[in-house]
Amino acid sequence: MKSTSVFKGLALAAALAATPVMAADYLIDTQGAHASINFKIDHLGYSYVVGRFNEFSGTFTYDEKNPSLNKIDVTINPASVDSNHAERDRHVRSNDFLDVRRYSEASFVSTAYEDLGEGKGTLKGNLTLMGQTRAIEIAVEKVGEGKDPWGGYRAGFTGTTALNLPDFGANFNLGPAAETVYLNLVVEGVRQ
Repeated sequence: MKSTSVFKGLALAAALAATPVMAADYLIDTQGAHASINFKIDHLGYSYVVGRFNEFSGTFTYDEKNPSLNKIDVTINPASVDSNHAERDRHVRSNDFLDVRRYSEASFVSTAYEDLGEGKGTLKGNLTLMGQTRAIEIAVEKVGEGKDPWGGYRAGFTGTTALNLPDFGANFNLGPAAETVYLNLVVEGVRQ
C-alpha cells in the first residue's frame, strides 16, 4: 500500500513537471526604478536632446511557450517628462508639444506579438499620445528572467521604436529631423 502511494505521488509529480508553463502576469517594477521610458530627439542636426518620463505604470503577460499570449498595457504621465533642463521641460509640457493640461495621460496597449526567435520579437499596439491614437510597432528583446533575492520572480525586456510627432498632433516646427523621437524602453516586471 505504501509503495502505491509513493508511485501515485511520483506519477503526479511527473505530470506536473511535464505540464507546460502557463502565461504569467507581471507588474512593471517602477517602484524600484527597474524600468524606464527614455527618448532622444535630434537637436538642430548637431546632437540629440535626451530625456525620460519619470512616472508610468503597467503590467505585462509573458509566455515563452506560447508567445501569442504576450501583451502589455502601460500608462504614462506626460507631465513627468524630464530632459534635465527645467525651461525646456516646461516648453515640452506646453501646447506646442505634449499639452499636458489637456492630455494628462498617454498609454500603450498591445494588440499582437510576433515572435522572431532567439528572445526577439515585434510588439504591435496602439499608442495614445496628445489625444491621438496610432498603431505602432516596438522591436523587443528579452534580457532575462529568474528568481530575485527577495523571493520573487522577474522577467526583463528592452524595446525600441521611433515616432513621428506630427502624427500625434505636435506642430511646433523645429525642422524635419526633429519630427522623429526615438524611444528606448527598459521593462522589468515582478511576477504576480
